[in-house]
Amino acid sequence: MFSYRGDAHRIYLTLRRQRDIRSNKELKEAAEIKSFYEKIDQETLKLILYRMIKEKNGTGIIPIFVTSIPWLLFLFSDKIQDVLFNNGTIIWAVFVSIYLVLLTVSTIFHFKEKAWAALHIEIIKDVLKKKEH
Repeated sequence: MFSYRGDAHRIYLTLRRQRDIRSNKELKEAAEIKSFYEKIDQETLKLILYRMIKEKNGTGIIPIFVTSIPWLLFLFSDKIQDVLFNNGTIIWAVFVSIYLVLLTVSTIFHFKEKAWAALHIEIIKDVLKKKEH
């Protein structure tokens, strides 16, 4: 089902149509993750939380890498123009296409990684809160 409102709304619509909400794949996956973290002692769970926060913040390297490529090419622009635009070749079109595909894939990868890290962090925080009480 396609929606301009995003994945959260898509999940809501899917859950609304299901008779047994607990049988939903996304919810089962989150429940399995939570169940795993509930079995871990509090100190180890805190260490995992710290690592997850590092991972969430570390995924910012991907956009930096992708956006730095044009600046690198700018440094060598004269030589690149000679290769890409001379001789009537369409190498430039291939180059731009490959770059746009890499940009798109890495951006999608970046946000999916951040979303998974956020999911784990929230589950760990909830489990830690329960263990403290």
